[in-house]
Amino acid sequence: MHQRTLGRTGRNVSVISLGTWQLGGDWGTVSEQDAHAVLDASVESGVTMFDTADVYGDGRSEQLIGSYLAAHPELDIFVATKMGRRQDQVAANYSLENFRAWTDRSRANLRTDTLDLVQLHCPPSAVFDSDEVFDGLDTLVSDGAIANYGVSVETTAQALTAIARPNVASVQIILNAFRLKPLDAVLPAALDAGVGIIARVPLASGLLGGKYTRETTFAENDHRNYNRHGESFDVGETFSGVDYDDGVAAAQEFAALARQHGLEPARAALAWLAQLDGLSTVIPGARNAAQAEANAAAGSVAPLGEEFTAAVRDLYDRYFRAAIHDRW
Repeated sequence: MHQRTLGRTGRNVSVISLGTWQLGGDWGTVSEQDAHAVLDASVESGVTMFDTADVYGDGRSEQLIGSYLAAHPELDIFVATKMGRRQDQVAANYSLENFRAWTDRSRANLRTDTLDLVQLHCPPSAVFDSDEVFDGLDTLVSDGAIANYGVSVETTAQALTAIARPNVASVQIILNAFRLKPLDAVLPAALDAGVGIIARVPLASGLLGGKYTRETTFAENDHRNYNRHGESFDVGETFSGVDYDDGVAAAQEFAALARQHGLEPARAALAWLAQLDGLSTVIPGARNAAQAEANAAAGSVAPLGEEFTAAVRDLYDRYFRAAIHDRW
């Protein structure tokens, strides 16, 4: 597994890490036994970073990671969590008082005194412009409650605003073969500033695995069922905001491209991201050990080259650019 420095944290992490939204149960039920099997398989495959949030399963994901790491004190795993989505999304809630309460809860869940990285979890745009917000985060670092802070964003404009902040260590953003806008300005700006980039939703909620059809159904408690049109949170988080039928069609073309290079589509999608200049790590999720192992294997794929990237851009231009490029 290749390693890269995660921006201003100065820490090296695996280019394929583990996203743990699934472990909270928001994609369908995952047992504690299965969750620990996913964590085990990830570590054994070379993953050195877990990404979680206080809102995933209302803390269940953090708690599972905390219990796992407590049982394996020999492991050196970097844990990135997020805060801010458990309350109403208004800028006034992003206060030092709330930051302290939120990080205290995450520290208890994760069984640690100092959180490795805390990311503001897709807050309102006004938050990114507030000096008071970032002064509060600096205070948490001074207090020792957190070692580093970053942001998770919905839009490239938010990302660029955050990158300009002197102490933002990392920016997490949706980036995959169906969401290419961050390549235009965000990755170059982050590279210049020394800010880490964490790519989330790297498989477009599973579309890039190439297995879904127009008839595929999802569990009632799976956001791919209940958030198709942004009913519960930003629609860009579900299937990357692309039209589902268009996504299925584009995924079939991507699968053919991947197999021309001797790869299964999901592995090709993750490997392509991991090889982008300016990208620190990719955080696919996994509901079982086999998925975790397959995802991690993408971190050692040979360079896919400019021809592959050109084909990805062509796919994006034909299917998605007109509908989504200006939105996020």
